[in-house]
Amino acid sequence: MRTKVVRHTLRGAGLVCAAALALTACSSNSSSDAGSGGGAVSASALDAALNKGGTITVWAWEPTLKKVVTDFEAKYPKVHVNLVNAGTGDKQYTALQNAVQAGRGAPDVAQIEYYALGQFALGKSLQDLSKYGASSLSKQYSPGPWNSVSLDGGVYALPMDSGPMALFYNKKVFDKYKLKVPTTWDEYVSDAQKLHAANPKAYITNDAGDAGFTTSMIWQAGGHPYTVNGTKVSVDFGDAGSKKFAGTWQKLLSDKLVAPITSWSDQWYKGLGDGTIATLAIGAWMPANLSSGVPSASGDWRVAPLPQWQKGQTASSENGGSSLAVMKSSTKQDLAYGFLKFANAGAGVQDRIKGGAFPATVADLNSRTFLNTPFPYFGGQKANRVFSESAKNAVTGWQYLPFQVYANSIFNDTVGKAYVSKTTLSSGLKSWQDASVKYGSEQGFATGK
Repeated sequence: MRTKVVRHTLRGAGLVCAAALALTACSSNSSSDAGSGGGAVSASALDAALNKGGTITVWAWEPTLKKVVTDFEAKYPKVHVNLVNAGTGDKQYTALQNAVQAGRGAPDVAQIEYYALGQFALGKSLQDLSKYGASSLSKQYSPGPWNSVSLDGGVYALPMDSGPMALFYNKKVFDKYKLKVPTTWDEYVSDAQKLHAANPKAYITNDAGDAGFTTSMIWQAGGHPYTVNGTKVSVDFGDAGSKKFAGTWQKLLSDKLVAPITSWSDQWYKGLGDGTIATLAIGAWMPANLSSGVPSASGDWRVAPLPQWQKGQTASSENGGSSLAVMKSSTKQDLAYGFLKFANAGAGVQDRIKGGAFPATVADLNSRTFLNTPFPYFGGQKANRVFSESAKNAVTGWQYLPFQVYANSIFNDTVGKAYVSKTTLSSGLKSWQDASVKYGSEQGFATGK
């Protein structure tokens, strides 16, 4: 499940600490001896710690964790979990980094979105969970989420959920204008042309410029614009995948075939409801948002695999999703990891699925119950089958920058110009590249194209 998060530029010491001091941890307690120590922790030692008990603080905004906490405390009655909503996304990250820098006030566990995880891991704010044998859990998760939590040979979080992409389309609109569900992005452009010609008020989709959407599309196209090896970082939006996306999407922008409407706005919800926005290429967490935000369109919408950049392929990518991480400064790391494992690899997974979260666990993605769940909103379609296949087909090897939070915050100042001026997407991506490289260099990273 995804919560609407408005991205803001992070200025000030918190962000600088995360990036500039990547080589020397910001926390006053940067030793790997925090909590249980740097050595391996056996399963029996972990159980002993959970049975002994104590109190841990978890910062998270995801609502299904309330049920997880209740069940965790029932299983381990001597452990108390203080669940705190310190804000969503960037608001929490600012508070978290400020606490890390101050050396006090940080939680034991924090919810961190995949795109932001590298910033905290490289900043030495997170505990490498390898000492708990977390790497042995790799096969339990779909490739996209697991790749996101595995950084530089360590495991810095456990996946909470995932956002495999799919094409949500308004079947009522497609039937009315005799459009075929596109299997390639070229067909998608063709549908966009036919739809807008038949009804100038209708658009194939909306797009006012979004960093997460752009990187997910480039990811699906096989692009690898970001290469990260420790503090060595390169950014290259001139790669083949980036060019595929920019070339195709530019056709839609140049011919004014996408609605210039910001996602999550009132106008956006209206367009999804009245059929003037006909599709969304977005993560599998979207069904709950459609059913709650656009109830009038129930029965009109369906789900299909993402169109492909090359006919016959099945490539996909991720869009959104979060993890739970243990803070390096925690003095109760055993209890913290015990909660992570329960929430993201144990009984807590079912609590979250029942609450509407989309799983990152392979067993649940493949279960008959999950795959055969009908969605009344989608006319009874068993949409999880589409989402599950998408999760399996996420292109491997994608990386985010260790300062992706900042990079995303300047998207509208660079790539965003292509949506409001004669600047092309290719030119905007080059500007984004240059600005990201410049910032990374200023923060002490070895950067380049």
